[in-house]
Amino acid sequence: MSSASDTDRLLAEQLLRLTRRLHRIQKRHMEPLGITPAQSRLLRLVSHYEGGQAPRMADLAASLEVVPRAVTTLVDGLEAAGCVRRAPDPANRRVIRIELTDTGRATLRRLRNARTDAAEEILAPLTGDQREVLGGLLNALSDAPADAPAEGRC
Repeated sequence: MSSASDTDRLLAEQLLRLTRRLHRIQKRHMEPLGITPAQSRLLRLVSHYEGGQAPRMADLAASLEVVPRAVTTLVDGLEAAGCVRRAPDPANRRVIRIELTDTGRATLRRLRNARTDAAEEILAPLTGDQREVLGGLLNALSDAPADAPAEGRC
């Protein structure tokens, strides 16, 4: 009989394999759009600010938990594709804000469709009932509070 730790190890490995598979499938569905997964995350994040004050580069870096230089590279690529633009903050011209363009909004719609297609591909083997159970389990895992690092853990 397997112990709880054996089961946890197996589940961890299964989750990692599924995550890698999901990334591969999403990347394949996004490739025709010319957007990388990282650019997709940044574009979605910028869209969350729509209707309010556009984010600064530092806001984006903090939300994505990356160094500001990484955001600069992502914004450069998205700006070259016409998806975002840098705009001076009207209250402080030294501050640069990142805004979505019409092209960026259209790209986001296509990205959502690509993500839906990828999800359908991943979920194809599951019945409707299994999808509902999985949705509940994923919500339980997603909504669980993050643990503080344990002593001695790497």
